[in-house]
Amino acid sequence: MAEQQIKTLDLTQELEFVSKLAREAATIVNTFYIGSSEVRYKPGDEPVTEADRSANQHIVERIRARFPEDGLLSEESKDDLARLDNSRVWIVDPLDGTKEFIARNGEFSIMIGLVVEGRAVLGVVQQPATSLLYAGAAGHGAYLYEDGERIRLTASNFADIRNMTMVSSRSHRQQIVDRIRAQLNITRERVSGSAGLKVGLITRQLADLYIHPSPGCKEWDLCAPQALLEAAGGRMTDCWGNPLRYNKRDVRAHNGIIATNGAVHDQVVEVVASICEEFGYNQDDGFW
Repeated sequence: MAEQQIKTLDLTQELEFVSKLAREAATIVNTFYIGSSEVRYKPGDEPVTEADRSANQHIVERIRARFPEDGLLSEESKDDLARLDNSRVWIVDPLDGTKEFIARNGEFSIMIGLVVEGRAVLGVVQQPATSLLYAGAAGHGAYLYEDGERIRLTASNFADIRNMTMVSSRSHRQQIVDRIRAQLNITRERVSGSAGLKVGLITRQLADLYIHPSPGCKEWDLCAPQALLEAAGGRMTDCWGNPLRYNKRDVRAHNGIIATNGAVHDQVVEVVASICEEFGYNQDDGFW
């Protein structure tokens, strides 16, 4: 889909619907957060809780009822690949940051995104522990809903990388990230769980970039954050600067991701790609 067509999409109804839906799911998640939630483990030693499953059931049922013709991909639902026949696909992570949920540190989120012809065009990120709601869509801008206020979100315009703040993962620390940060001469760092909340910090100008040079992310980790970030004027690509495409058979982000305020994206990509190759990676094979 052409950039001009993306910008002229009318997603008002979808944005209102999923914003309300994310709040409903947050209420479900919070009942487990203040109480107890059984933890099980999926293949790969990834935890999943009753909160994940309950929020997922509610979100999936509501989307299918409201948009029966659209495709759907969710982390906690079996992927039958029927979505591949759809040009519009909802991509859901009912609880991003399950480890943070289990640790009770509040740094987890509910993420609902919409893809049109492989492009992330709408994203909602809800933080249940704080009731913060981030919502953005192509042509609509990005907004933060806090305590009844609607606040316009715009990524920073910092162009001096040395004065930027990098947001890093709380659960995963990589040597290659430290090498990249040193090469970029970045001294300011914030730590957060959940990819959606990391990107949220960039849209609020509390951070300027997030770099994830590894294959751990999947489409449900990235769709809503990318749409939100781009609606706020930022950019997200893989670690070699290639655009991210969604609704693929293989949902893994083999080439990692770079999310920035947009002002310095190409400069950051140049450094990151060079260091990735020093570590023995290339864009054809990615990090697998």
